[in-house]
Amino acid sequence: MQIFDTLFIGNEYVKPESTDVIDVVSPHTEQVIGQVPDASPADIDKAVAAARDAFDNGPWPRMAPEERGEAIARLATALQNRAEPIADLISSQNGSPKQWSIMGQVFSATMVLGGYAEYAKTYPFVQERTGALGGRLQVRRAPVGVAAGIIPWNVPLFIMALKLGPAMAAGVPMVIKPAPETPLDSYLFAEAVIEAGIPEGVINIVPAGRENADYILRHPGIDKVSFTGSSAVGKHIASVCGEQLKRVTLELGGKSAAIVLDDVVLDDAMMGELVMSGLMNNGQVCGAQSRILAPRSRYDEVVDALASAVGAMTVGDPLDASTQIGPLVAERQRTRVEGYIEAGKAAGARVVAGGSRPDHPTGWYVAPTVFADVDNTMQIAREEIFGPVLSVIPYDGEDQAVQIANDSDYGLCGSVWTADAEHGAEVGARVRTGVVAVNSSTILDFNAPFGGFKQSGIGRELGPEGIDPYTELQTIILPA
Repeated sequence: MQIFDTLFIGNEYVKPESTDVIDVVSPHTEQVIGQVPDASPADIDKAVAAARDAFDNGPWPRMAPEERGEAIARLATALQNRAEPIADLISSQNGSPKQWSIMGQVFSATMVLGGYAEYAKTYPFVQERTGALGGRLQVRRAPVGVAAGIIPWNVPLFIMALKLGPAMAAGVPMVIKPAPETPLDSYLFAEAVIEAGIPEGVINIVPAGRENADYILRHPGIDKVSFTGSSAVGKHIASVCGEQLKRVTLELGGKSAAIVLDDVVLDDAMMGELVMSGLMNNGQVCGAQSRILAPRSRYDEVVDALASAVGAMTVGDPLDASTQIGPLVAERQRTRVEGYIEAGKAAGARVVAGGSRPDHPTGWYVAPTVFADVDNTMQIAREEIFGPVLSVIPYDGEDQAVQIANDSDYGLCGSVWTADAEHGAEVGARVRTGVVAVNSSTILDFNAPFGGFKQSGIGRELGPEGIDPYTELQTIILPA
């Protein structure tokens, strides 16, 4: 059992003001495997004060962008040095299969930070222009102030990097609040911050329960909020930030569609990618392609192929390298997913794989499940399940496929599967989502903006565009 009894504030391990703690429970063994402080409002005040001092008085916002880039690169290296223990800790606390924790968490996080180390050197923080009356203009991208990063439990390390990379490049200190289910890896992240020589107050980490999240949002020392999580919580955060005119970035839920065109070749490689697009990280990914749209002429073939591939997946201990599907993060999450499975059955959808709990003595497991005979009006096709459940929906013609894909409250990701990649891109351009992949389970690219349409969020992360939300435009007018 790993017990941490301090908070990371101003590059120091600080004793909390409160004696309250958060127990971290293994979703595989159902036993407590760790404990961290539950930060109180007084602790959050200290973290915000440290970040505020770093912004108002410290060197970070005043460094040359190239210097900040070098510091970000050092942080990426320090994380790489801890890759194995961080991956094991993530798998232990949230059930991610180890192969996913290594690639989707640690490797991806270091890639994101490495990208921002380079973007910091090339981003146009200052542009020179000629004024309308002949004077000289400087259009600056000034750092927005102090930011709060609210981190979800499904991919904690990656999303910390997703927020810290652009914030650090822009010169913005941040207060990070990990999810109460998955705070353990943030302590190894803090070690990396110290090793990398990041100036004090630039990164502050305060694990806390959800009841204190609002305190961070409303804190007068916070200028910007970046949140990843459910659309329901995102709407609340948007309302709080709207009341206070705080800048906000929201990366929210999804109900993404994978459009299988009638010319697709369903070989093992293609099926492996298609299945992974919906079931990566046990289906607990906002961009999961959980709606599979199949042409009616090949519907049975697609259903059979999916049922065979999903039914053969290895379910088990997330620390076992052979595991493809691990447990869900919490008992409440398993209950939620099982509720959707029962709703699908009650609506007349047909289970062709899974549909129940696998035979494990402990752990919050749900067998990866495929539903056939699904209509897009069903609950399992409308709502984000956030678990290993796929719904196969028939369509007649590409126009109807696009219509079904767009008939959703969400618009985060999507994919097209075809023998003609160029035509797949044309179909993908008609889908109202932030990202569309062709013949790939990839839901984002580190060099391109990521975010959603509709209820999937506001703003974009990743790519050089990810720096924009952490800046304010400022014009300086100079004489001719």
